[in-house]
Amino acid sequence: MLRKRIYEVIEKAEGHDALSAAYDYSMIVVIVASLVPLAFKEDNTAFFIIDKITVIIFIIDYILRWMTADYKFSKKSVGSFLKYPFSPMAIVDLVSILPSLSFVNSGFKLLRVLRMIRAMRVFRVFKAMRYSKSFEIIGNVLRSSKDSLVAVCALAGGYILISALVIFNVEPDSFGSFFDAIYWATVSLTTVGYGDIYPVSTLGRIITMVSSIFGIAIVALPAGIITAGYMNEIGKAKGEDEGENSDNGTEI
Repeated sequence: MLRKRIYEVIEKAEGHDALSAAYDYSMIVVIVASLVPLAFKEDNTAFFIIDKITVIIFIIDYILRWMTADYKFSKKSVGSFLKYPFSPMAIVDLVSILPSLSFVNSGFKLLRVLRMIRAMRVFRVFKAMRYSKSFEIIGNVLRSSKDSLVAVCALAGGYILISALVIFNVEPDSFGSFFDAIYWATVSLTTVGYGDIYPVSTLGRIITMVSSIFGIAIVALPAGIITAGYMNEIGKAKGEDEGENSDNGTEI
């Protein structure tokens, strides 16, 4: 029963569980505090203390979640505990912890990639996803619209490759490698247009204009799909809340 209660507390608050809600808000504060040192180039004692305290809290949170993995996966078996470390959020938790461990830092210092260690700590921001209802809705939208989004991504990838092949053969002097052509096609598709690589011939410019026009349509497709899915999820959430309120009114 104790493990079950721990699971109920550390998971995102549902209903009117005040302790679980307090845990969620506390973890969000800890996550934000752990990111503060990343906004400064210099290190000092205060930042060191913040980092160590927050990573200890993250480790405890990780252990508690691992201890209650059987409740998360609804399977009372050893397999749940073996499966948990490989779940997406568990991997994010682990990646956010490892850079702050002294023995990991020492090993990476030998390889002279301390900047990578610092950058990896940014993964802590993804820990906040499990405590936000908005992120949960977005996750549901991405799962429900997965097939449509995959199709759009495949269309965009194919369009980039075709555009790159065309422009690379039309203007071989303007593009030193095929990767440069892919970079140009990607920038044109998104209509960003950095201007560091560009065609100079009339035919090349015409291809660029066509690529940019079609790029607007392709880029707009995922936005429309996600927006429609988001509105559907919002509607479902409102329906569930109204259903709970009507049930509570009936009970009263």
